[in-house]
Amino acid sequence: MAFAIKAEVRDPRAKTFVFATQKTMYGGKHIAKGDTIFVFASENEGGQGLIAKGVVTHAEAVAKKRGLVRQTPRVSITVKRTALAKRALGRVELKRFAAWDDGQPETELNFKFYRQATNKVVGISEEAVRFLARFFCAGGVVRIDWLASNSP
Repeated sequence: MAFAIKAEVRDPRAKTFVFATQKTMYGGKHIAKGDTIFVFASENEGGQGLIAKGVVTHAEAVAKKRGLVRQTPRVSITVKRTALAKRALGRVELKRFAAWDDGQPETELNFKFYRQATNKVVGISEEAVRFLARFFCAGGVVRIDWLASNSP
């Protein structure tokens, strides 16, 4: 199974991402070392959506807190970046895919990430993996417009 994460990303060009205590939904709690993951920089924290693809190098379930009846499972993961996105994909591009039962990968991503504004790790379908793969190229080239607007 492949996964995607929407989270705060402080350095979009980092070679390694560390995500501590992340909420999981839609099968996200099953993430494990060696899994493929697509990284979305959360627009809620100033990010611009899909930025990278990587491989999970560490995954650990976070223990539930005592005394709380209802808790969403959480995980801490480390991701080694394998490619940078070459074009934009975020809330703006996915917003029009809102017919929740149409079976399109764009709709799946919109539903899982943007129907609720929270950051999270989610499991994604093979169709979504194939769709997201189109946003990357072998050389790890990043969108020129994105680099220009995010350079220090």
